Amino acid sequence: MRMQTQEASRERRGGSQGKLNTLLQTRTETLTLFSQLVGIRPFNPDQELHLLLQEFCETLVDYTASAHFQLYRFLEDGSERRGNIKNFSASVYPRISDSTQLILDFNEKYESEDRCKDFSSLDDDLSKLGEALADRIQMEDQIIAALSVSR
Repeated sequence: MRMQTQEASRERRGGSQGKLNTLLQTRTETLTLFSQLVGIRPFNPDQELHLLLQEFCETLVDYTASAHFQLYRFLEDGSERRGNIKNFSASVYPRISDSTQLILDFNEKYESEDRCKDFSSLDDDLSKLGEALADRIQMEDQIIAALSVSR
């Protein structure tokens, strides 16, 4: 019986590690595109900016979805049994949800060349988004560190 419990525990950790890897990969892609976007200041409303913004928005939404489906859902569905991780996750989740809303608002505003014609607030919007991403990543890293510690 103890052997089955240990095996089940290893399988859960292996599954969670794969989910964390997916999250980290999409996060890295997002940060790379964020850096590229910030690097082309001043923002001229040309085809290059539209294409980069569209790619960034797609990757940003993928990263956000990955975090929710790969990390937070895993914590919410009861797969994680360590109380300290569940409690910490519950305490930071409202702040992560706030950043998700900011991400969705940014995406709504800039995802489409048809809808986005005004870039006058892009610099400020990227600044706010960058701060929110930094806070979110810090919280995610704390959750990931806690998950990575063996039982």
